[in-house]
Amino acid sequence: MDAFVTRKKRNSTPCDSIAQEESTEIKLAILSSLHPHLEQDTLLDILLAHDGNVEATSQALRTPRLLKKPGARSAVASQASLRSFAVGSGSSDPSPASKRAKILSRKGATLHLYDPQDISEHTPCTIIHNFLPAGEANSLLLELLDEAKSFGKTTFKLFDTVVSSPHTSGFYVGSYHELQEQKHEYVYNGSRMTDVRTLTPQLEHVKMQVQEAVNREIQERIRTHYGGKKLKYQSPAPWSPNAAFVNCYNGPQESVGWHSDQLTYLGPRPVIGSLSLGVAREFRVRRILPSDDTTTTTINAAADAAGQIALHLPHNSLLVMHADMQEEWKHSVSPAQAIDPHPLAGNRRINITYRHYRAGFHPRNTPRCPCGVPAVLRAATRKRENWGRYFWMCHAGNVPGKEACAFFRWAEFDEDGDFVAGEQDGGGGNKQEKETRWEGEEQKEQEKGD
Repeated sequence: MDAFVTRKKRNSTPCDSIAQEESTEIKLAILSSLHPHLEQDTLLDILLAHDGNVEATSQALRTPRLLKKPGARSAVASQASLRSFAVGSGSSDPSPASKRAKILSRKGATLHLYDPQDISEHTPCTIIHNFLPAGEANSLLLELLDEAKSFGKTTFKLFDTVVSSPHTSGFYVGSYHELQEQKHEYVYNGSRMTDVRTLTPQLEHVKMQVQEAVNREIQERIRTHYGGKKLKYQSPAPWSPNAAFVNCYNGPQESVGWHSDQLTYLGPRPVIGSLSLGVAREFRVRRILPSDDTTTTTINAAADAAGQIALHLPHNSLLVMHADMQEEWKHSVSPAQAIDPHPLAGNRRINITYRHYRAGFHPRNTPRCPCGVPAVLRAATRKRENWGRYFWMCHAGNVPGKEACAFFRWAEFDEDGDFVAGEQDGGGGNKQEKETRWEGEEQKEQEKGD
């Protein structure tokens, strides 16, 4: 693990003068000797919160606080808020004028966050623990565990190899009419979905509670993080979920890799409500870093340099992925070395992602490439000069037995993320735009997400 950026030495304690320019491992060794009752992961989190300053970290840790439940495994551990360890911190109440908190993660490190306010301040998410009454959460879990017995894995093409998703899933909509539309008009990974289901009674019941909570969190996010104004392209309309992906992770090794969720029917700047039931798992996020150097090696190195943040999602927790999530961050559910079985679910985690499919992004309104496959909407994330733009491209390359055509076109939206006049109509883009088509090629490495 690389050393932290060093600062000028100042007259301070021997502990600080020795450690300030040392590697993270040495800093952790010093802190472990001073605070032997604390785990390495906890010491690293607090060290990151203090920019690698050993003296400040040690000073913050001198006041006894509950950090880990005695004997608890990391999967279910609790942690005091990072704010409680900040030296000279003021009020913890956010204000519309407050600056966005800087990312605390560092190269080669994973910052573990548990406290809801820490998660809100340092990621594009908010979390609500114990979201449903316990009985309702258990009823929904049991219903979906039974549904999951018939879930399947998504098959798609990764470059020249046909692969399956590393977990099973089911897709649910509200009515029989929507079910028929999904089967015959909507396209996912270049092909139509055959297994579409109507919402179960419990999914339908819980949907309204999720809708109310997500809309409340959207307004709070606008007030505390966006300066009182929604983001450009974010829809001003109330969030109203009309579809739900239900994912089942059976055992610690089932996972999903780094990805951003597809925007084709959600439109730009979407919000997603994600409800977790059963086994607790880590949901990891990392910021997307555009670059002038767009080689794969450089892009991967930049992503690693930013580190990652792990959010622990226990049973009955609602995670709201806000409007700055899909275009600016990637997320994953990584394999776990061990998990704590749930009394009802055993080793399984059920995750429901409620989504709002915007009417303006119905397949009848979106571009179709010359090969006949509805185009997929992507955010340009690789080149700094294209940051904030969107484009349509052929998605046939994800279908086993098909090859993608050269269709490419920049997408144009108004302030609220709706199509501008003429955007829906045909066309394949000019030569310069086609040369930019590789912007979305790395998306072939990504599966449908959590």
